[in-house]
Amino acid sequence: MSDVKYVPAPVEPPPSYETTASIPANLPSTRSSLPRMPLPLDLPTLTSIRDRRVILASASPRRRQLLAQIGLTNLFVIPSTVPEAFPKTLSPFEYVLQTATQKAMTIYSSQIDSPDGEPALVIAADTVVVSPRGQILEKPASESNHIDMLKSLRDSIAHKVYTAVVVMAPLSSARDPGYALESTVEETTVKFGKDLSDELILSYIQGIGAILVDRIEGSFDNVVGLPLRPTLALIEKVLQDDDDLVDEFAEAEEEE
Repeated sequence: MSDVKYVPAPVEPPPSYETTASIPANLPSTRSSLPRMPLPLDLPTLTSIRDRRVILASASPRRRQLLAQIGLTNLFVIPSTVPEAFPKTLSPFEYVLQTATQKAMTIYSSQIDSPDGEPALVIAADTVVVSPRGQILEKPASESNHIDMLKSLRDSIAHKVYTAVVVMAPLSSARDPGYALESTVEETTVKFGKDLSDELILSYIQGIGAILVDRIEGSFDNVVGLPLRPTLALIEKVLQDDDDLVDEFAEAEEEE
C-alpha cells in the first residue's frame, strides 16, 4: 500500500452549516461527479468491487475525492439522516466510533433489500475536533460560529482531530449476523500558526484550508475526513472475511 498517492484537499465553496437532520429521509442515491483522478490502484480487492454497488454514507465531497484516489469513483452517495445524538461526555474515540457505526448500520439496513440490489460495501465515517482540554467541539451551525471556533483553536495549544471509519459488507454465507464489519479510529494532532490574522481565518472558511496549519502529527487526510490507508485496509479486511467464511463452509461440506 506504499504507492497510495495523496493530493491536496480540494477547494470547496463555503460550508452550508446545515444539520444532517435537515437532509430529507427519502434522499435518493446518486453517483458522485468527480474531476479526473489518477489511475486506480491495481489491487484485486478493489477491482472486484469497482463495478458493484459501493455506498458512501456521507455527503462530504472531500471523502469522495479521497476514495477516488484509490479508484472508487463510481460511488452511490447516501448520507445518513440519523441525528448524531451521542453524549459529548464520551471519550472522543468512543464518540466518533459509535457515530460512524450508527451511520454505517443505518444505511446498510436501509439498503440491503433495495430494488437497486444489496450493497457490495458500505463506508461510513465521522470526524470531530477536540480542544486542548479534551472537549469535543460542536460542529459549527453558522459562519460566525465557525470563525469563533477557529480563532479559539488558533489561540490555543495544538488540538486533535479524530476520525472513525466503519466498513460493512454482506456475507455470502448464512452465518449470523449476515455481514462483516470492521472499524478503525485515527488521531491527528494539528497546530495552527499563532500569527494567523482574522482575514486568513476567513480565507479558510472560503475554501483555502491548508493555509491555517503550521504543522501536524499524523495523517493529513484524517484531518480532511477520511484516513485513506486505514480505510483501504478495512475494505480488504471485510472482503477477506467473506472469502474466509466461504472457504470454511466449503471445507465443512467436503468433510460431510
